[in-house]
Amino acid sequence: MKKDICVVGIAGGSASGKTTIVNNIKELFKNNIELISHDNYYLPNDDKTMEQRVMLNYDHPSSFDTDKMIDDIKRLKSGEMIYRPVYDYTKHTRSKEVVAVYPKKVIIIEGILILEDPRLRELMDIKVFVDTDADERLMRRILRDTKERGRTVESVLNQYVTTVKPMHEQFVEPSKKYADIIIPRGGENKIGIHILQEHLKLKIDFD
Repeated sequence: MKKDICVVGIAGGSASGKTTIVNNIKELFKNNIELISHDNYYLPNDDKTMEQRVMLNYDHPSSFDTDKMIDDIKRLKSGEMIYRPVYDYTKHTRSKEVVAVYPKKVIIIEGILILEDPRLRELMDIKVFVDTDADERLMRRILRDTKERGRTVESVLNQYVTTVKPMHEQFVEPSKKYADIIIPRGGENKIGIHILQEHLKLKIDFD
């Protein structure tokens, strides 16, 4: 039976190809889709200095204001609009800006840890895990963080060794068992993406 609003959770390791898959789904549903990223719900930590914020573990579940994200998703599912926070990666804190988000037929929840929290999983109609080789993810992360987030290669590698890799092994990888669909190789897996698109089309009514 088709639902008015379908919530799709897309999880996977850092730089696994989640964004590519999200963009493919957005092309399919055009104006009927909204994206909520867990990264936008990082705690602001504005009581800490820049030096202290840089040293925090951003890959641990406690780094996120998941309670607010859960509340926002529930409100969207009930037909209400929300004001989504914006995170500034260059300053490691929340921006002063917020973004108005309105309910859509498809709501994508994206993030490395979204399948780790049972409360988030309960809100999802479809749970997807993007499974990409660790070396490939590291190379993509270096390119992304140096170009888009103003990071140095040294800082990216240090963060990967100290927090990203151990948190992936402790929290992200084990959450794969909760996925309904696993897409190996991320955005390169055109067949896997097509299967997900077709499944979504079966669940959703269009105007």
